[in-house]
Amino acid sequence: MHIGKIGIIGRTYRHMQRYRQILTVLFRNGFGDLVNILKIEQYIEIGLQMISRKRREKIETLSRAERVRMVLEELGPTFIKMGQILSTRPDLLPVEFIRELEKLQDDVPPFEYTQVEAIIETELGTPLGNVFKDFEEVPLASASIGQVHRARLADGEEVVVKIQRPDIQKTVEVDLEIMLHLATLMEKHLEGWEIQRPTKIVAEFARTLGKELDYTIEASHMERFAMQFLNDSRVYVPKVYREVSTGRILTMEYIDGIKASEIALLEEADLDRCEIARLGLDLIMKQIFIYGFFHADPHPGNVFILPGNVICYIDFGMMGRIGRESRENFADLVVNIAGRDEKKITKALLRLTVWEEEPNIDALEKNVSEFIDLHFNRPLKELDLGKLLHQLLDMVAKHRLGVPPDLFLMIKALSTVEGLGRLLNPDLDVAEQAAPFVKRIQMARLNPKRIAGDIFDSGTELLQLIKEVPGEVRNILRQAKEGKIKIEFEHCGLEPMLSTFDRVSNRLAFSIVLASLIIGSTLIVLSGIPPKWYGIPIIGLMGFSVAGIMGFWLLITILRRGKM
Repeated sequence: MHIGKIGIIGRTYRHMQRYRQILTVLFRNGFGDLVNILKIEQYIEIGLQMISRKRREKIETLSRAERVRMVLEELGPTFIKMGQILSTRPDLLPVEFIRELEKLQDDVPPFEYTQVEAIIETELGTPLGNVFKDFEEVPLASASIGQVHRARLADGEEVVVKIQRPDIQKTVEVDLEIMLHLATLMEKHLEGWEIQRPTKIVAEFARTLGKELDYTIEASHMERFAMQFLNDSRVYVPKVYREVSTGRILTMEYIDGIKASEIALLEEADLDRCEIARLGLDLIMKQIFIYGFFHADPHPGNVFILPGNVICYIDFGMMGRIGRESRENFADLVVNIAGRDEKKITKALLRLTVWEEEPNIDALEKNVSEFIDLHFNRPLKELDLGKLLHQLLDMVAKHRLGVPPDLFLMIKALSTVEGLGRLLNPDLDVAEQAAPFVKRIQMARLNPKRIAGDIFDSGTELLQLIKEVPGEVRNILRQAKEGKIKIEFEHCGLEPMLSTFDRVSNRLAFSIVLASLIIGSTLIVLSGIPPKWYGIPIIGLMGFSVAGIMGFWLLITILRRGKM
């Protein structure tokens, strides 16, 4: 989704009401210091600064991460969705914020059925009755982006229809423009935040949300996932009805199953809990280690159990992709953790992560050794894989190593499925089930075909490089000869000083203009130039009036900055 920067006089004032609401919520939840630093307090009415002492004392007891979650919850759908998306991005936010944002609930009141009908008829270009034989007015579920209704097609097929909220695109665009404006101010005025790059976070969120607002992408995810398990009778994927689906409507097969977490109903239906737990873990391993395309949100509400212990996944809005190299590096990490080799674990972690500054390898190895001592003095079957991987992420974060988003999604998906599996079968042995997949990844490296292919690819790239080098050298020499080569120097840390100089020079220029206006007006008054008002030249009076306004303006600006 494209978002543009907000101009101070343009879009900011066009969205003034929403802007004030956002800033008010920030102020009310203990971010008044941020509002003041960003110099945007002029958007907040003075009366809003009166906050009860009781609320202020309560806010002060909460962590900054908790207050951020409260702000997002209060600001509604776009901000809640941002928090949920950012909770999967440890490369953008610290771990303590990730943990807190995972608590966000996407619970939004449904919109009117008349709007549902209007959207469907606009999207499909025909009356609703021509497409659906029955359509339930009360939704099955409602979320920030859309809501789901049960229906029956004209040919009798039972379906569910996901409909996007009316005007959600405009609402999201307004919020994103304001977010980008605030992020730009943060980078400008908050020391150290130019490294965190809030504008990058907003841009990444806009890109991800843009995909979620296009239901054709989710339809494609479902079809690709179904192709992966086309010959596996243990998995069922709902059918997508493309002819009655658009970017704002998604029609899919209705699934009458039991949620994986409803143990009493599973037992009543005579389904095998242990087999379901084993199969669920087996399938997520297969998605990750074999296909590299996996369901990134397999919580119990998105996993249904059908007769014969068949697993059915729903809601394919969030999917993860992990390449062959990352899969192999993760397999190395698992093997080395099992072998308790801190040096190899450290190397595997460095291959899996990214960093801006060279990490302290010795300190990292020491922490890895402590991590091994803490977790591996008991049988592998007793290990909680999800907890272990999350603690490993915490340790990595302390060394300022970034975890790629899809790797984090993979760890989160594994943890979710493991938690569900242990709920169904407390004796589930995760290590034993993971072993064949890890072994398969390692053995694939030794495949003669694979080795020959890698050698051929490397040779081809080397040959291409050798061909390109003379041309590139010739190009550099030609540019040097023509004087087109430029060397750029970037000064770091000068922005605050330059900003101060700009402010000082502006005030000096303003003061000179003000003094000139006063002197000029005085000369006009003394000269007695007509027209006059009560014997005083009107032009001189106007000059004094303008000078008075400018003087008060300058004084107020200085006082608000807190410096005379």
